[in-house]
Amino acid sequence: MYDTCVPLIRAATRGSRLALWQTDRVAAELSRVWPDLAIERVLISTRGDQVQDVPLSRIGDKGLFTRELEDALEAESVHFAVHSLKDLPTRLPDGFVIAAVLERADARDALVAASPVTIDALPRGARVGTSSLRRRAQLLARRPDLDVRDLRGNVPTRVDKVLHGDLDAAVLALAGLTRLDLTAHVVEVLDADVMLPAPGQGALAVEIKANARDIADLLAPLNHAETRRATTAERALLGELEGGCQVPVGAFATATADGRLHLAGGVFDLDGRDSVRASLAALVNDDASAVALGRDVAARLRRNGADAILARVRAASVAHPPAMPEP
Repeated sequence: MYDTCVPLIRAATRGSRLALWQTDRVAAELSRVWPDLAIERVLISTRGDQVQDVPLSRIGDKGLFTRELEDALEAESVHFAVHSLKDLPTRLPDGFVIAAVLERADARDALVAASPVTIDALPRGARVGTSSLRRRAQLLARRPDLDVRDLRGNVPTRVDKVLHGDLDAAVLALAGLTRLDLTAHVVEVLDADVMLPAPGQGALAVEIKANARDIADLLAPLNHAETRRATTAERALLGELEGGCQVPVGAFATATADGRLHLAGGVFDLDGRDSVRASLAALVNDDASAVALGRDVAARLRRNGADAILARVRAASVAHPPAMPEP
């Protein structure tokens, strides 16, 4: 059991540079609010970290980067786990909750290349790397002539593959590049009308056991209400479509000038030839109204044909099942 007499809490984190940065950010915010609190990082390797030679879409997406951290939470060897929110399944396992969502960084994607270029100016047949079906589909929708290739590895490794000439360009989350001081290699920031972000992209989430009320109290000041409402709407849209982080679904919520929340969503076929988009704005004051907005936009996507596209995506997944080595 946790020792509540000692002001020491342990944070579960993956071991990549980006994951460590994210955990250090949470720790810094906690220390600002609770200066007497000691925070210890506990590094945990996940299945997604261990398997680097299989495309993410063929590994499966249920807790790919989170399950082992949740195992540590369940064993009470750590007090909280830090995640990129976009990696968290929309339905957490029973007994776990998101205690805090920190203020979001820029949620957009970015094009990385060794020399100045844009997506539209890339040469015909240019090799563009990404680990995301969502990005692949939107790249091909705009440029069906591109040679889109699977790109695994941590963020610096992906950037290096571009700089060393293995690829002509790559698409990565701008937030991760910014956090690791790699924006010098960004040649184009992709607005949502070009590349709709993943639900929750750019936000950090802190997960705890649902019954850890003392830890929840410590983390509560870190919660950024506007970010939480926006990402809750995005994740509700994804959950309503029964999608996961490796399904080509995008969603992005932004505040409007009149105080409402505008949510845009999109579902994309793998080859980029078919897609549907929908959007809606509503007053959102809490998690419940954010969820309602996400479900409303998902319903609009369904009316526009999203189910047919997702059925084709899932059929392709069945035709090419996960190729996972034994643990």
